[in-house]
Amino acid sequence: MYIKPKKSLGQNFLIDKNIQNKIIRACDLTKEDIVLEIGAGKGDLTAQLAQSAKVVYAVEIDRRMYPFLQAALGNNSNCQIIKSDILKFDISKFLKNNKVRGKIKVIGNIPYYISSPIIQQLIGNRQVISAAFITVQKEFGRRARAVPGSKEYGAFSCFVQYYCECEILFEIKKNSFRPAPNVDSCFLFLRFREKPPVSVRDEDLFFKLIRTAFNQRRKTLRNSLEGLVTQAGLKNFLQGAGIDENVRPEDLSLGQFAGLSNYLAK
Repeated sequence: MYIKPKKSLGQNFLIDKNIQNKIIRACDLTKEDIVLEIGAGKGDLTAQLAQSAKVVYAVEIDRRMYPFLQAALGNNSNCQIIKSDILKFDISKFLKNNKVRGKIKVIGNIPYYISSPIIQQLIGNRQVISAAFITVQKEFGRRARAVPGSKEYGAFSCFVQYYCECEILFEIKKNSFRPAPNVDSCFLFLRFREKPPVSVRDEDLFFKLIRTAFNQRRKTLRNSLEGLVTQAGLKNFLQGAGIDENVRPEDLSLGQFAGLSNYLAK
């Protein structure tokens, strides 16, 4: 039965069976894994996840999908349908209430328009999540894993990479979905770090510094941080770190931002 995708929910159903199989292989699940699936839809991927993992918690907001999900899952007793909006779903509380031990894996074809809030939510629950495998817009994936000096590199890149190791596993053509989105997608892998790759004295200052710098990324760092950092203080740091005084924000690595933040926090 055909169900018209809801624009308001950002629904683009993955209909390419080859890509579905590729996703399952990429996740490399074992019978020890507990999976939280975001956006289960009709359950095409959910059923395969249930065959590979120990337990699957399938989160779906669209009530129209529930009968299809139940039919797709059949006798898979290791799968539970959660009727909820993922952004309103308390992951840590749910796992605690269900006495889930160890960390889970998150898998999903997430709505493009709420990709950033979902990433933020997963990072906020990183104590109970080991890794996430998510389908996102290709440009979004490139921003997440961007390196200093590239046009995609920005505050979001720094935020994600502070908490996660990030890799684009493969790209997905737009005609793999129904309806086809306007852009191609990618399958993004996030492994949540046990501890950040850089040492930061004051995380609030660290991220405020990064956000302020990239708010005016076309300017030099001296100009973009004007009002937040004294010119003398910034000059002393740049000289001490061997960084050009006319450096732009997109040329600073995560470690260099951490160094500047720690210098200012003294």
